[in-house]
Amino acid sequence: MLKHLQKVFSSIIVYDENQHKNNKLTNNYQWFISDDNEIIGIDKNELTDKDLLLLSAFLSPRNVSLPTLTEKEHRWGKIIAGEKELESDITFRFVYFSIKKNQIDPASFSEAVHELFSKSVPILWISEHVGVIIEEKTPQTEEAISYEQIIDVLMSDLYVKLNFFVGPFLENPVKIKQHYTSLIETAKQAFFYSDKSVVTYVDAIPYILVDQTNTEFRHEISNVILREFVSDDELLYTIKTFLHCNLNISVTAKELYMHRNSLQYRLDKFHEKTGIDVRQFNEAMTVYIALLANMHKDE
Repeated sequence: MLKHLQKVFSSIIVYDENQHKNNKLTNNYQWFISDDNEIIGIDKNELTDKDLLLLSAFLSPRNVSLPTLTEKEHRWGKIIAGEKELESDITFRFVYFSIKKNQIDPASFSEAVHELFSKSVPILWISEHVGVIIEEKTPQTEEAISYEQIIDVLMSDLYVKLNFFVGPFLENPVKIKQHYTSLIETAKQAFFYSDKSVVTYVDAIPYILVDQTNTEFRHEISNVILREFVSDDELLYTIKTFLHCNLNISVTAKELYMHRNSLQYRLDKFHEKTGIDVRQFNEAMTVYIALLANMHKDE
């Protein structure tokens, strides 16, 4: 493909990261990444809008402000693309992250993340504020890092608003590219339903299930399960908090700054009117699904 492009664009160059470690991508070139993970640049003066449209159809645009790929990141790019095999002894997980726009540049964020791990971790940037951390776990690796702790440090030190979606650990899966693509889409769904800063793949399963239902069914779930409380924001928030506190009365009352008896009264009231006791796990799970459906029933 490169030879064909060279016949059309005389200014085309291939950026070799090993030869140009100290030279950044220049702004006067339009940069792309090929299917072979080569960084290709073409002088902007040689490109028309039509050229850009055509090139973007089979090449991925490369943002100049993104950090240059490390050797390990380059290797992971090829693994995800199916061009390279993953070592059999590596267990890994993808961790999707999103940063509020214009709060920090990618290079500074990458540097901060690397400092929190015992060794350098690959980061594949999707845009200037979205990317995927690849956490490798070998037999010598210590226990998995807590992303709740990481996000606390980053948000306090860097003053940025960010979210993590933590994927499951996998051992040499066959369809890495499919998992990578699916995880990114699942992360977007999860943050649409949840206001938590850190969401795990397990947390997201109910969100995925609700997201796959149609609007009519979400309305039905909301009305049948929540009944007359479907629009009672105060009571629904109480129940939601109770569920998030693992059905613990004392913890929920403390979280809501409410007396235990007042909380018990609200839960009893819901039980009396709907016939559903959220203190029972199976019934609580059903109500949780109904709450999610009710929150996004018209979307």
